[in-house]
Amino acid sequence: MTAALLELDGVVAGYGSVRILHGVSLSVAEGSVTALVGANGAGKTTLLRSIAGSILASAGAIRFDGSDITRLAPSRRVEAGLALVPEGRLIFPWLTVEENMRVGAIARRARAGQAARLDEIYGLFPRLAERRRQYGGTLSGGEQQMLALGRCLMSRPRLLLLDEPTLGLAPIMAKLIFETVARLRQSRITILLAEQDVARTLALADRAYVIENGRIVLDGSGEALLADPRVKSAYLGL
Repeated sequence: MTAALLELDGVVAGYGSVRILHGVSLSVAEGSVTALVGANGAGKTTLLRSIAGSILASAGAIRFDGSDITRLAPSRRVEAGLALVPEGRLIFPWLTVEENMRVGAIARRARAGQAARLDEIYGLFPRLAERRRQYGGTLSGGEQQMLALGRCLMSRPRLLLLDEPTLGLAPIMAKLIFETVARLRQSRITILLAEQDVARTLALADRAYVIENGRIVLDGSGEALLADPRVKSAYLGL
């Protein structure tokens, strides 16, 4: 059985007095793609932000590679090997593509070998290589998503957190993002993917969790949840 790289135990989190997560527990096996599916407002983004440290859990525990990171600063989590591609991409529009990418290698763990890693990511996203001197703000939405993903890969993540990576993208670009996630799994990067395209996400995932109103209500293999009548009715319109 593959060891868990990430474990959440009873995590409670929210914004000010508003509680969004109500005791979430899950695990992400090393080298796997784990899916987090649910409707808008279910708590997916809050959960990923809690793992990345941009909001702190008010209760429960988050463990990464066996170490408790519940109170660790976001920068320390990046140094440990966590990287978040946020919803909305949040690239630096006034920096070039290459400058954005190099920002991703600011962590100490990522400084060595960054030139070779940059070439690898340009190989993954040839369009970024073509636009390496272009300002990030002039890219299309799909190209910006590639850039946000490439920037995170520059940090040499062990665990990549993807928050709605296909949101608002044209179908051909969404297809490319899913193909890229599949290729990254082959390179043994562990991925936790929050996504509203439930069918394609579950088809890709080794394991999946369904979140509703800040609580995990179903979990199992991606294949099993894709065939589950409750998931078909609630998320696939079948």
